[in-house]
Order: sequence, then C-alpha cells, then structure tokens
Amino acid sequence: MFAELFVLLYVAHLAADYPLQTDDQAAHKADSGVKGWQANLMHAGTHVVACAVVLAVAAVALDETPGVWEGIAALVWIGGTHAVIDRRWPIRWWMENTGQKEFIQHGGAAHVDQAAHVIALAVAALGMAA
Repeated sequence: MFAELFVLLYVAHLAADYPLQTDDQAAHKADSGVKGWQANLMHAGTHVVACAVVLAVAAVALDETPGVWEGIAALVWIGGTHAVIDRRWPIRWWMENTGQKEFIQHGGAAHVDQAAHVIALAVAALGMAA
C-alpha cells in the first residue's frame, strides 16, 4: 500500500505545485506579512485538497486503504510541512549549513525544495501504510 499511496500523493503534489498554483501564490508565498502568509496558506491548502482527492480515489480504487484518522494525520502533515518548506528560509538555511552555498547560486534551491516535499510525502505515505 505504501507505493500506491506515495505515487498518488506525488501526483497530487505535482498538480498542486504546478498547474494549480497561481502566479500570486508563487510570487508571494515566502513574503513576510499577511500577504505572504495568505499566499502560503492558500497554496498549502491546495496541496491538502489535492491530496484529499487522491486519497478519496484510493479509498475507492484500492483493495487496502488507510484509516480515516491516518488519512487526516497525513493531510495535516502534508499541509504543515508544505507551508514551512515554502517559506524558503528552511531550504536556504539547510543549504548554507550543509556545504551547498554554491549550489544555491546555480538554482539548486528549487531542487532541494522539491526533495524536501517528496521526503515529506514519503513520510505521510509510510505513516498511512504502517
């Protein structure tokens, strides 16, 4: 069940991060102040909705599915981790403190950002499958 859930969550992540993310959200989700938090939380909410939809599909299509509470916990985890990661400072901090300062200058932050999101999705899928 882990593999199926992970793939479905990853598809939802791609949909929420690219075709469903507005230009305003992308431009402002890391800004300080109310506008930044609104953009960030709307974007994270899009992830929660997209993941809820795929989990509903999983409940219908898969023989074995996670319980309701496990699904709710996964959605809270996904929304929360996505919001924190997309503030951008955690990724910058990580890269500056793990020997990746030059990688930042060559566009590496976007890759580390996506890796962090995928790791969070794997944790969510593992939690539901356990």
